[in-house]
Amino acid sequence: MKIAIGSDKSGFLVKEAVKNYLQSSGFEFDDLGTLDEQQPKPYYQVAGEVAPRLQSGEYDRAILICGTGAGMSVVANKFKGVYAVACEGLYSAKMCRAINNANVLCMGGWIVGPEMAVEMAKAFLSTGWCQDLEDWRAENMRKFAVQLGALEDRIYGD
Repeated sequence: MKIAIGSDKSGFLVKEAVKNYLQSSGFEFDDLGTLDEQQPKPYYQVAGEVAPRLQSGEYDRAILICGTGAGMSVVANKFKGVYAVACEGLYSAKMCRAINNANVLCMGGWIVGPEMAVEMAKAFLSTGWCQDLEDWRAENMRKFAVQLGALEDRIYGD
């Protein structure tokens, strides 16, 4: 699994903690966000660079961190096939994968601390779509995925 990670200045410290986890766990990843707090990239630029690369298949998943996670989520979700969710806790980080098949975890550097962010990244990266769901719920999610594909075609066109 290849991961893109990025932050603006507000998410920089949290991103660095998640990067350390990714590196120590052997994940393949690239930091496409702010690399130096003195030369920050704005959230919309980071998300706007990550989302199309996720969309193209260059990356399998992404982790984006800004002040609240909302800005990154809004921008990333403008790209067809990119499903970004702003999460504030461990449960939502896991369930956005299991239920929503999200491929982007967005977090807020003003909201979650570095240790929580690492736990959220672990949950997000280790959870599969429909993992640990009841059979009836997993079946509903699979049906919805087909409907979502048709809906995306109507929204984005071909």
